Amino acid sequence: MNPVIADEAAILKAADLLRQGRLVAFPTETVYGLGADAKNPEAVKRIFAAKGRPVDHPLIVHIPDVATFEDWAIEIPEIAWKLAKHFWPGPLTIVLKKHPDVPMEVTGGQNTVALRVPNHPVALSVLQAFGSGIAAPSANRFCRISPTQASHVEEELGDKVDMILDGGACQVGLESTIVDLSGERPRLLRPGQISKSDIEQFLQVKLELPENNEQIHAPGLMEVHYAPETQTMLCTTVQLQKKLQENTIQKKYKIGVLAYSKNISQQYGVQVLIMPKSGSDYAHNLYSSLRALDNDDIDIILVEQPPQTEEWQAVNDRLKKSTKVMFSDKNELSTG
Repeated sequence: MNPVIADEAAILKAADLLRQGRLVAFPTETVYGLGADAKNPEAVKRIFAAKGRPVDHPLIVHIPDVATFEDWAIEIPEIAWKLAKHFWPGPLTIVLKKHPDVPMEVTGGQNTVALRVPNHPVALSVLQAFGSGIAAPSANRFCRISPTQASHVEEELGDKVDMILDGGACQVGLESTIVDLSGERPRLLRPGQISKSDIEQFLQVKLELPENNEQIHAPGLMEVHYAPETQTMLCTTVQLQKKLQENTIQKKYKIGVLAYSKNISQQYGVQVLIMPKSGSDYAHNLYSSLRALDNDDIDIILVEQPPQTEEWQAVNDRLKKSTKVMFSDKNELSTG
């Protein structure tokens, strides 16, 4: 399916396709979403089939504005209203107890629903034209690299989607922050551009984190997610230099490197992509850079560990999930 420029005519056509129960991919500020009518169970099932996504994994419902909150959730606490009015439109997803009219297909069989208002003109225009909520996980195959350009959606899903709206590259580049307000205490389920401290400072309330080994069904919480098909490893700068030096001698593998340090030289004869120094710029480029290396004829991608501060929390979360193994000095490079 070739992407189409998201002009007014294309947006109206997209809204009409959604009413027919069809699938439409569209840009948000985070990543491109694979959208379906969130009130149509059969349409929602098509999302899972297109992505190869397990049906017990809930979807985020994108809504046009805060005013429609009560169409989708019940028992909405005051802090949810405060968060929504302050951070929406924006890359924040709020989990609440679901309205009875929300299909269980959307929520993965749970009694909670994940909601957000995206901060992208195309997404908002589609929502306004459609007039209801759109269930929209990332428009890629399940657990693979999220798409941040329309061409990535075409590459990932091909003709499994009925329309791809091209709204340019996504500004943020990483999925939204997810905060669970459905229980007694607010919890951070997934980090994103809006940080834990941003939310805590605004609410004057501490966010709890899930307990170790707690089974939570929420978007993007698989142990391996956002992953290239090429084996990918996360390593320190010292480990990276060591392995590149070893491979220069042994010449065993074609290696691609996602580097944070500018001193990672091209001298090793490998493909090196130097990433930005700021967390937000790195996030913006992360998925497209991983995808570029994944599409090269290489055996292994080595990712240099960026800083481990709060500014980098979302980036490090995605890198941990997209790299199938953490490097240790005892690891041998293996493409098995």
